[in-house]
Amino acid sequence: MKVLFIGKAGDVNAQKAAAWLKQFDIDLEVVWSARGMTYPEHLLKWKGDLLLSYLAQWIIPKSSLEGAQIAALNWHPGTPEYPGIGCTNFAVYEGAQTFGMTCHHMNPKVDTGNIVDVRRFDVEANDDVFSMTQKCYELILDSFQYVLDVALKGSELPVSKEHWTRRPFKRVELDALCELNLSMDEAEMRRRIKATKYDRHWAFIEINGIRFIPNSEI
Repeated sequence: MKVLFIGKAGDVNAQKAAAWLKQFDIDLEVVWSARGMTYPEHLLKWKGDLLLSYLAQWIIPKSSLEGAQIAALNWHPGTPEYPGIGCTNFAVYEGAQTFGMTCHHMNPKVDTGNIVDVRRFDVEANDDVFSMTQKCYELILDSFQYVLDVALKGSELPVSKEHWTRRPFKRVELDALCELNLSMDEAEMRRRIKATKYDRHWAFIEINGIRFIPNSEI
């Protein structure tokens, strides 16, 4: 079986997933992706059995997806209620009570393919974007091993009864979530600041063309 694994460069769980795959007797190609990197030209003509996107930093081109004879699968850090970019950010902003991950078949349009596996956890009062993302990553690794253990044995892939509940969030919507303005009350500002902090604050307010970043803990 010929398998293409595209993972997020530098991600510990992606490295664990790639290492786990190597125990199987398969023709495995591992490619690492990062923001700003160009999609490798040779992959545009890739042909094989399984294409696996593990937190890949690229939107996989249609020609690569069509090269997968069995399936092209993606592990998305967000439940079917939160497709697209900024899924965890919007879950925090909306006060989601549960969150998790989704494994799905890939279509050229992101986060629209049929769903294979969904795993959830209860959101705690002290959870934030970082902690929820880390919980997602743990579930993704479990799901990856479960789904691939099935697929590499030649069995039919699982089929979830769940469906995407909305269109994917877009970059412009995430950018808008980061923006504060003086017409907002304190509660709205705090919601946005909490929902857009990960390794640093992404929320900002712009006054007279000057951008200010909050530095308080929310």
